[in-house]
Amino acid sequence: MSHPRISLALDAFPPLPDGQILVLGARESDDLSDLAQDRLTVIRGFAPDFAVLKARGFSVFPAIEGLEATTFAAALIFLPRSKTEARAMIAQARARTKGPIWIDGGKTDGIDSILKDMRAAGEVVPPISKAHGKIFAAHPAGDLAEWLPVETSPAEGFVTRPGVFSEGKVDRGSQLLAAVLPPKLPSRVADLGAGWGWLSAQVLGIRGVDEVHLIEADYTALECARLNITDPRAQFHWADATDISFDHRFGAVVMNPPFHTTRDADPALGAAFIRAASKILSLSGNLYMVANRHLPYETALRSQFKEVEELFAPQASGARGPDGAFKLYRAAKPVIGR
Repeated sequence: MSHPRISLALDAFPPLPDGQILVLGARESDDLSDLAQDRLTVIRGFAPDFAVLKARGFSVFPAIEGLEATTFAAALIFLPRSKTEARAMIAQARARTKGPIWIDGGKTDGIDSILKDMRAAGEVVPPISKAHGKIFAAHPAGDLAEWLPVETSPAEGFVTRPGVFSEGKVDRGSQLLAAVLPPKLPSRVADLGAGWGWLSAQVLGIRGVDEVHLIEADYTALECARLNITDPRAQFHWADATDISFDHRFGAVVMNPPFHTTRDADPALGAAFIRAASKILSLSGNLYMVANRHLPYETALRSQFKEVEELFAPQASGARGPDGAFKLYRAAKPVIGR
């Protein structure tokens, strides 16, 4: 099946110039079959999508910084949810592209806001609207250098970049989880969905820890974590946390799992993290987890662990009690044969 907007754009827009096309932000669900595959250089830093695109035969890289200084004939951008990340992608494309930049996105991706920005930045071919989204071709007049990604500091000693989870501050759920971790942990700990590394850094400060394995699907977030944690006990894995395996088991897993890949909450994603944690834990291991209070994870936890208890972090008064936004869990004794 053709992409609902790309196929229309190929008929309506001026022809794409000869040469290589830079593709930014393509997901495994985005159909690129209307374009010649051998002309495409795809950038995708989300590990599951990267794996699928690579298996389909695309020339795919996790970050544009890994490319040689190539100038592309044109670019195609699939908008992410973050506007700062979207602008950064457009600026990166502008720096590498001498021809048009096609931008595709749904209404919920902020396509109308980006269209307005690009009209202010230069010439725009009138957009095509289809399937609750738009595609347009832009020819920016300037270099858009002010949109290029810059590091920010959400906490002392830490850096993040546009588009990573909780880029502007430490996520409160992670803070709560760190507050309920025991004073001593097993020697080998895994952090599933480690992000830019704040929670893992707290784990490294706990007695007994010899190894912390950070597993993160977002390449940019993991690169930030590498900058944030220089402790030699940290090991970094760019991988899908729901589908990772090790030749050893862990004494503890900590996680603040994502609950959506689109704008809609998807409890199945957190449940997949729970199953993954149970598979890499030793039979005496413990899972420590935080989740938004409205997400129904108790059933998934009890299907994978024999013991499940809710934990309570200290409140402002000093007493421990339920948090209005988050639930904290300890799960122990993974079910054999899971």
